[in-house]
Formats: sequence, C-alpha cells, structure tokens
Amino acid sequence: MHPLLGVLLSYLAGSVPFAYLAGKARGIDLRQHGSGNLGATNAVRVLGPRIGGLVYLGDTLKGLLPVMLLPRVVQTPNPDLWAIAFGIAAVVGHVRPIFLLGKGGGKGVATAGGVFFGLALVPALISLIVFAVTLMITRIVSVSSLAGAIALPIAVFVWAGPRAPIFLFSMALFVFVVWTHRSNIGRLRRGEEPRFGRKSEAPAQ
Repeated sequence: MHPLLGVLLSYLAGSVPFAYLAGKARGIDLRQHGSGNLGATNAVRVLGPRIGGLVYLGDTLKGLLPVMLLPRVVQTPNPDLWAIAFGIAAVVGHVRPIFLLGKGGGKGVATAGGVFFGLALVPALISLIVFAVTLMITRIVSVSSLAGAIALPIAVFVWAGPRAPIFLFSMALFVFVVWTHRSNIGRLRRGEEPRFGRKSEAPAQ
C-alpha cells in the first residue's frame, strides 16, 4: 500500500462521526444540544454515560487503529514517521470530518489519545492519569483535557528525548488542543465553563 493511501484511509477513519451517529440513533442532532460539540463529553452530558462511553471508545479507536495497523502494510522505509502522519490525518478527520462536509467535528482529544496509545503508550498513560486526576479535582473536562495535553509532551520528552519526531508531534498536538479549546478557555476566564457530571438537554449556544 502506498503511504498516501494510508493517510487518506486514516482521515476517513477519523471522519466517522460517532457522536453524531449516536445522537441520530436517539432522534437528536448533538450539534443542537448541550455544547453543540460532536465529542464524547457532550455525548455523555446529553445521551448519558453508557452511550457517551461508547462514543469515547469509538473516537479513541479511530486514532489507535490506523497507527497500529497501517504501518504494517505501507510500502515505505520510514513506517514510524508515516505512523505519525496517519495519526495526524485521523485527528484532522475527527475535527474536520468529510462526512459532515468538514464542519461540526469534535475537539480531537479522544482521537489524539488513541493515536498516542499506539505510538507512545507510557506517555499516553501518564497524560491520561493527569487528565483523570484533574477531572476528579476540578470536574471540568476542558481543564482536564488541557492538563493532559500539557503533560503529554513533558512525558514524551522524558521518554523519547527532544529530537524524536514523536516529541515534535506531541508539542504540535498541545498547540492544536489549545486551539480547539479556545472557546472553552474564554468561558473559563469568564467563570462560565460547566462542570462535568450532569446530563444536559439545553440547546447549544
């Protein structure tokens, strides 16, 4: 397989909008409920933890599977670098899904987590622990996502060193997560960011 085909397949996998499909199965468009975001957090708030958990699993797998499976079949002398490219494509697909005309995707945290579970397991686990502990303390998912995004490049730096391509990817991912959470950061500054733990049916603002 040509590696560019792998990039395309990774993008298509990332574009599968599990949150949108889960909402439609319940007769609602998640883009019009809760935060309006097609991610696992909004799915949990609007559809409940069981369905939201399945959405999280799906979003994670569409980042994990491309970086785990495609490097085994691509024809390239640099499968590790192409694995990173596949991961980037999956995250971009989640945020800008072609199946929704490039609009209304999620913020990429779960899919990026799946990518790093496939590329750098130990740093990914450290990032997940930081996310979980921060969520337990603050009950604010956006703060926890940002904390996990900060912890990831630090852990990768220790694990792989500053010259490793995976470290540069983790730094770029941190910037990307901050960018996708810019509206959350604005709400945090105004003290308006909702806390996690209750179901919401309010229309998106």
